[in-house]
Amino acid sequence: MKGLTDIPGILVGHASDYDGLTGCTVVLSEQGAVAGGDIRGSATGVDEWDVLNPMHVTPRIHGVVFSGGSAFGLESASGVRRFLDHKGVGFKTTAGPVPIVVGAILYDLGLGKKSVRPTREMAERAAAAADDKAVVEGAVGAGTGATIGKILGMKQAMKSGVGSWTVPLEGRNAGVLVSALAVVNALGDVLDPASGRIVAGARRTPDALPEEKNFADSARLMKSMGPTGFTRENTTLVVVATNAVLTKLEATKLAQMGQLGMARAINPVNTMSDGDLVVAMSAAPPGGSAHAPIDALGVAAAEAVVQAILRAVRMSPSLGGLPGLKK
Repeated sequence: MKGLTDIPGILVGHASDYDGLTGCTVVLSEQGAVAGGDIRGSATGVDEWDVLNPMHVTPRIHGVVFSGGSAFGLESASGVRRFLDHKGVGFKTTAGPVPIVVGAILYDLGLGKKSVRPTREMAERAAAAADDKAVVEGAVGAGTGATIGKILGMKQAMKSGVGSWTVPLEGRNAGVLVSALAVVNALGDVLDPASGRIVAGARRTPDALPEEKNFADSARLMKSMGPTGFTRENTTLVVVATNAVLTKLEATKLAQMGQLGMARAINPVNTMSDGDLVVAMSAAPPGGSAHAPIDALGVAAAEAVVQAILRAVRMSPSLGGLPGLKK
């Protein structure tokens, strides 16, 4: 499996700045994808989010861009629009096609150089690099400066990044795929739902190795601490994609059910200090033949999100002075 690019018609590209420790990740669907979204964090930065509303006139989107740089990174969506415009891709209007691109940002200014942020040009490079090969994971693209476990401050956090995973459906739903790509920059810890153990997160001391005995347990600390030093500089950004035919309403439900995977793999999650969100995309062509009940797709989406989050930390090496799990 290749990750999100297992879905026909979905392309993924990254652009990374390893000096400034920031970057952006672009997901393209040049033929257009029926899409929906769900936000459950309270510190979100987004661009063109309302096109995901089932009541919005736009039937399909053509791209999603996740960027570092906090609010400064929102300009990256313009670079993807410009790339698609040059290719003649977009929502048809009387004056020509207008690319519909959804953007979302994460805060990574505290790890690398705060003056270095993703730009339109960087996003254009990421879009130009987008292909259907296996998704590159780890400290790359929007995950270049991503971190997790920040309840005790950055010095006791860990490195994170980008992960992707695909879940194939079975039986009478055979042939249908649901895939997720996650950029994990969470306040909380990442857990393995199978064991309930912390895989990566806040460490007891700045020099503690990322081992089970050395994790501080952010959820426990949140219950016992008064006002803490962490700030609203966290988020987990997810794209869920499927080859199954969906309406915009169903795509919105798929995004909501994908959020359940985030809740299983990150604790605490959806806090006042996180901007957690999911964009769901159906890349099926109009009149496509792949169908599955939305509940079945939702179960698969949650599973795919869990595994994508786990891979985001397991595939990220040490960087910026913070330890990562990948050797």
